[in-house]
Amino acid sequence: MTPPDPTGPEPTGPDLTGLDTRPSQVWGAVRLVPLVRDEPVEDLRLHARPYGDVTGLVEVRPRHAYVSYVPHGFVATWTGDGTPAAAYGTQMSPGGDSPPTATAGLRFHRRTARREAGQRLRFLPLHLALEGYLALHFGGPPIAWEEWSQRAIRQGLSPRAEEAYLGADVRGLADALRVFEIHPGQCGMLLYVADALAAAFAVPHPDDYRALHPTLLQDLFGELIHHYATLMPPVPDFRARVDDARIRSLAELRTAVAGQEDAWARFHDTTMAHGLLHHAYTWRTVHKLGRFTLSRFLPVFRPKEENHIGEAITDEGGGVVYLKTFRLSESQVRRGHLLDRLAAHDWHLADTAAGLGVTEAQLGLRLESAGFGHLLRQDVLDGYRSRGRTPSR
Repeated sequence: MTPPDPTGPEPTGPDLTGLDTRPSQVWGAVRLVPLVRDEPVEDLRLHARPYGDVTGLVEVRPRHAYVSYVPHGFVATWTGDGTPAAAYGTQMSPGGDSPPTATAGLRFHRRTARREAGQRLRFLPLHLALEGYLALHFGGPPIAWEEWSQRAIRQGLSPRAEEAYLGADVRGLADALRVFEIHPGQCGMLLYVADALAAAFAVPHPDDYRALHPTLLQDLFGELIHHYATLMPPVPDFRARVDDARIRSLAELRTAVAGQEDAWARFHDTTMAHGLLHHAYTWRTVHKLGRFTLSRFLPVFRPKEENHIGEAITDEGGGVVYLKTFRLSESQVRRGHLLDRLAAHDWHLADTAAGLGVTEAQLGLRLESAGFGHLLRQDVLDGYRSRGRTPSR
């Protein structure tokens, strides 16, 4: 894909060098852009471990856990000497140990990423990224400012919840994944709904992708993507246009076709995928896997703009070997932005309000609107509401 502009600010977005885009395929409002590797990564392989249709309880650290839908985990297998690694067979249907459908099952997971015997790591796809977002400034106010409730001081942001839609509920996605062609060498895709980038998915090897392609239906998507898929009309297909009047030979036709493919790739990488690839992120290392590193990343929250969270396995040069992303809704972006601004000002409301260019009362009402009103003392919040209703003179 197109590398970052060396003359501009240095982005820290996913480095998709080595993954080339192919012409998109369209089904209604869904557009899939294949990602193809010329050289697959042989010494890291992925396979899915199905958990069935049960609720997952994930322990992220002692005395801290969260409940979520966890349909499967990914298991990464790697070698230490660069020799090819073998991927275990992938089975997407639940095994015989799944609970009866008439009961509500509960499966316990220790950590979102856990080392297993040998050169193997089990991790929960997308949950690495989502847990990083949920844990954003989770401890709450570090200083007991008088405006914060005792609950905020003692418990921080616990409990904290976010909503998402299952891929199977995104209109058109199941049909698109079923009918679209998988290219030779395809190791991933970029998924657009109404030409809004919904998710990026990449794996080391084409065999891994073919096995894991159906798991996109079990991924999580934000409310924006669900609404776009439901409400927006079909998107146009980008078709190649070759001026046949200038074609005199097969060689000229091949050159014209290659030029159209290059033009599409440049347009896609610099325009359609700009919101993911060309912005700054904060990266946190989760686990080392030989020459590879499993990390998750958060954006510099930009209200009213495209924001993605994600997780990646990168090689020693920083190139992406595995990638999954989740596009945040505008309300999720606002929550992340507010928490970042509060943390930057040690959770002092007056200083944070001044930094945002609003009054303290306006900030308090923003916190309530974002779902954080319970963190404020009731009398303080009532005072903010009263000031908000009082007409200015």
